[in-house]
Amino acid sequence: MKSLKSPFAFNQSQRKGIFLLMAIILAMLAILFFWPFGKPTELSAQEKERILTFQQKIDSLKKLKELADNPKIFPFNPNFITDYKGYTLGLSVEEIDRLHAFREKGEWINSNEDFQKVTKISDSLLAKISPFFKFPDWVKNQNNFPQKWKKDEIAELPFSQKQDLNKVTNADLEKIVGIGPAISRRIIRYRTKLNGFVNDIQLKDIYGLDYETTQRLLAEFTVKDTLVQKISINKATVAQLSDIVYFDYEMARKIVEYRTLHDGITSFEELTKIDGFPAYQIERIQLYLTL
Repeated sequence: MKSLKSPFAFNQSQRKGIFLLMAIILAMLAILFFWPFGKPTELSAQEKERILTFQQKIDSLKKLKELADNPKIFPFNPNFITDYKGYTLGLSVEEIDRLHAFREKGEWINSNEDFQKVTKISDSLLAKISPFFKFPDWVKNQNNFPQKWKKDEIAELPFSQKQDLNKVTNADLEKIVGIGPAISRRIIRYRTKLNGFVNDIQLKDIYGLDYETTQRLLAEFTVKDTLVQKISINKATVAQLSDIVYFDYEMARKIVEYRTLHDGITSFEELTKIDGFPAYQIERIQLYLTL
């Protein structure tokens, strides 16, 4: 009976062939491991410059994206934060509503602590936005003002005894402490440009008329008679909108384009989404428009 032959049994010739094959494989592995394949070639000066320019463009795009994600904040008075402004600052709807409810009572925010107490924002958000708070000078330096200039010391006349701001003269205005010939001329000139004041709030647009002087002025004068007729922002033409003192022709055109694209405007805050819209004047703009 024949014995079975092992499959791993090799004759001398086969063993030599296997050893030779292994030697060749080891030699190839050694060459691959030790031979300096892929040695980097030296770049030319032109290629280096092209790579550097490309990298600078990438860095610029990254920086632009960072600026877009973190819009620059300019100094502002926290008493006049619109819904859109509050949103861009990171305030929640509830925090913005608390601020507006507080202001509707005729109260004022006069410090960082007041702002946090009213809105109940977090310490981290307060630390982020409070460096941009800009309060009136009388708030920051009220201890330095003469006693008769302080806000609480102003004796305000009843409405019936106040003079109509649309009828006063330069001489009448200059009787107010803090108003000289230059400021009185600006007030009269601006009143003429508006075809008459519509609301006392428009005094904010007078350059050089600070808060405390405005309070002394409004203690004796106020807007009583106005003939303004509001127009519908959803029906007004470009020409009609550009007649409003706060808009130029280009802004009026943008408003009509936005209105057309969005099937109408449902709130005044929506206007702040238009590029270049004077959001800080939105309270005055509402005096001339309806929805």
